[in-house]
Amino acid sequence: MKYIDEFRDGELAQKIAAGIRADVQPGRQYHFMEFCGGHTHAISRYGVSDLLPENIRMIHGPGCPVCVLPIGRVDQAIRLVREAGVILCTYGDCLRVPASGGLSLMKAKAGVGNSGGDVRMVYSTADAVALAQKHPDRQVVFFAIGFETTTPPTAVAIRQAAALGLKNFSVLCCHVLTPAAMIGILESPEVRAGQSVPLDGFVGPAHVSTIIGSRPYEFCADDYKKPVVIAGFEPLDVMQAIRMLVRQVNDARAEVENEFSRAVSRDGNLKAQQLVRDVFTLRDSFEWRGLGVLPDSALRIREQFAEFDAEKRFSVDYVPVPDHKACECAAILRGVKRPQDCKIFATACTPENPVGSCMVSSEGACAAHYTYGRYKDV
Repeated sequence: MKYIDEFRDGELAQKIAAGIRADVQPGRQYHFMEFCGGHTHAISRYGVSDLLPENIRMIHGPGCPVCVLPIGRVDQAIRLVREAGVILCTYGDCLRVPASGGLSLMKAKAGVGNSGGDVRMVYSTADAVALAQKHPDRQVVFFAIGFETTTPPTAVAIRQAAALGLKNFSVLCCHVLTPAAMIGILESPEVRAGQSVPLDGFVGPAHVSTIIGSRPYEFCADDYKKPVVIAGFEPLDVMQAIRMLVRQVNDARAEVENEFSRAVSRDGNLKAQQLVRDVFTLRDSFEWRGLGVLPDSALRIREQFAEFDAEKRFSVDYVPVPDHKACECAAILRGVKRPQDCKIFATACTPENPVGSCMVSSEGACAAHYTYGRYKDV
């Protein structure tokens, strides 16, 4: 397929790998975090790590929207279904994220442990709006998760519902922000100490960056002296970004570079950014799985559109819930541990029976390693 196969060419991959081996300095260790789960998936699927020198270590980051969703937010959605009797719409991966008491949205729909509820998978926010139009006698709530990539469609849905005068549509907003998470990582004790998580730079997100551009990452280089290279999701994109990071480290530079220039600019999609600003504003704080409570790291719906805010319409409060004691998702999302370091990985916890969120989405580090890399450890 044109413009896809070109970025999966095996011969080119070998040439880039040879270039990386020529660039690395003997005796020096390089530690790079691929922030985005899409890059984690690509690295595992295409065996990118097998082409890298032994002194380059890739660290899985927290950039999987499903993975960073804390249990308490899924519990909120389940309470809306069971107590408020709403039709809850969400994207497919959310249905299987483990919640409290062994539940998930999928199990709540099936009536496990209680009466069933009306939970529906949708492919777009437009599907949820259409459902509200089709069922004017029912309250329809869209469970909105994700980084900056999926936020504009949610804003469009709220604007559309307002224009249509829908009184039975609202949004449970759990949209989170990439730069705030990067600050959380850089300020974490593990990274600041530089021992348990030595970090020399980031492979920057692709889809997120098409919306926000490269400018928001400049604080990493300016304030923390950590280089960022934005990369596409194809294996050659990732490998080229790694080579660019190696060269920056060798030159003692810290800059934001853009490997994914075919889709990302410095300023991003200004129209989408304005749409988001019109509908959303910053939350003071928000809890992330693995990263804890981070300031200014998520969005809430503006007062102008308060009637479409499910948290206000149904007075459903957020209650923090600790992770499963045996699950290492929190440490994996911070880069402190790898999936194979978890005692229940590929035994009690599998994609068919996930105990933690990192095993749910294909972008999760555990799911990616389970699918493409677990036999390397045998």
